Amino acid sequence: MAAPDVTLTVADQAALDAALAELVADRFASRLHAHDATLWGPDAESEAAKRLSWTTLAESSRPLVAEVEALRAELHERGLDHVVLCGMGGSSLAPEVICAAAGVELTVLDSSQPDMVRTAIADRLERTVVVVSSKSGGTVETDSQRRAYEHAFTEAGLSPADHLVVVTDPGSPLDEQATQAGYRVFHADPEVGGRYSALTAFGLVPSGLAGADIGGLLDEAADATATLFADDAANPALRLGAALGVANRSSVDKLVLLDHDAGTAVAWGVGDWIEQLVAESTGKIGHGILPVVVESSHAVNVEPSTPDSFLAVSGSSDTPTSTSGWAAGVTGGLGAQMLLWEVAVSVAGALIGINPFDQPDVESAKQAARDKLSGGGDDEPGADLVEGPVSAFGTDASSLADAVEQLLAQVDDEHGYLAVQAYLDRWDLSAYAGLREQLARRTGRPVTFGWGPRFLHSTGQYHKGGPATGVFLQLTSDPHEDLAVPGRDFTFGEFIASQAAGDAQVLR
Repeated sequence: MAAPDVTLTVADQAALDAALAELVADRFASRLHAHDATLWGPDAESEAAKRLSWTTLAESSRPLVAEVEALRAELHERGLDHVVLCGMGGSSLAPEVICAAAGVELTVLDSSQPDMVRTAIADRLERTVVVVSSKSGGTVETDSQRRAYEHAFTEAGLSPADHLVVVTDPGSPLDEQATQAGYRVFHADPEVGGRYSALTAFGLVPSGLAGADIGGLLDEAADATATLFADDAANPALRLGAALGVANRSSVDKLVLLDHDAGTAVAWGVGDWIEQLVAESTGKIGHGILPVVVESSHAVNVEPSTPDSFLAVSGSSDTPTSTSGWAAGVTGGLGAQMLLWEVAVSVAGALIGINPFDQPDVESAKQAARDKLSGGGDDEPGADLVEGPVSAFGTDASSLADAVEQLLAQVDDEHGYLAVQAYLDRWDLSAYAGLREQLARRTGRPVTFGWGPRFLHSTGQYHKGGPATGVFLQLTSDPHEDLAVPGRDFTFGEFIASQAAGDAQVLR
């Protein structure tokens, strides 16, 4: 695979050259590789000091390859060839992309929607190995999914210990639980944050068990390391990061992401992984870059784009035509591209003036959901409008059509964006993702689409911590049938409802 490279279209070459010269003079790239926690200022130093081991994962993760390959062979000998990943955010997005790029099957269960959980459990249970991934060991979605699978295996006369594999940080509650239960446990590097964990056990274990060439992935990152950490103005990661940062300073703060081969069998879907990396890393203290993942090179928000949008295509050196004058084409193997984007986002964070390694606003929605689930928090208001089977909240409109019009009218014509948040079964109701394109055409503004609760671990930080320019459309539904969470006093249906209500409360 060719070395990673970035082709840029630039609106302000002088500003970009000045930023690159400063980054090179400061030895930003080599200091990043050496885990220098002072690069983002004193306020970020304590968090950065325990989050920089991702820069050397191409070598430090190498021993995992043989371990994972041996376990895969053992599982296949026992007839376990269907891999399910239970995880959220950084624990699921990278494996999903890695397996898509490799063309191997991986079922990613990153939802608390009861119909999705039931569908996953009903699929080839006796042949299933479940990878339970949680950095903290306390992610409620993942814990609930684990409990549901343990119950299903037991009810089917199967031993959970034969079917469950755990990935977590050493010493986490999940680590202790899994060890006591006799599960196979892989420890991830505790000094790597979730969104930078693609090349840790979180990315490699489920992908390798599914059949992806994880050794090759590490090879791609290793081969790119010297280039991406060179103090050189030609360094593609420095160039991309500097472009994103300089553009952001000029209020070009939307990043439209597309695959060169989007809509074909060879598309990786890498935008969904970049989305979390960019949104959680940069969206805070009123600043940030909003990632907008689009369907194709002809999608609205690409053709046409808005003046505040930076266009980036993965897999092509041909940059899209951009109204803002800012665009990038990123090429290289997947392992190299992942490392390139991680470096670039770290650079952009420094130029924007934020700490790319914390997520200060994520906990607010989690706490609001816990309050709702326990019966605390504010009482839920009744529907403001009921029209047929649809109930609308947060509107004074007299019809559903008027309610939608009122909402869309709130999107600022110059800087605003609309975020569609669908707490639905994304397997059965995947067509709802088409709303993004329709609403982008209707508003003429950047529109994002996120499946709940998945997006809470991705763009949720930006929605609450980034610029206050968002308008939010939340979609919820009753499940076909609810599902108990074994050992808990709530159901999956109650849990996802509390997540939707909690996030809505915080966004208001």
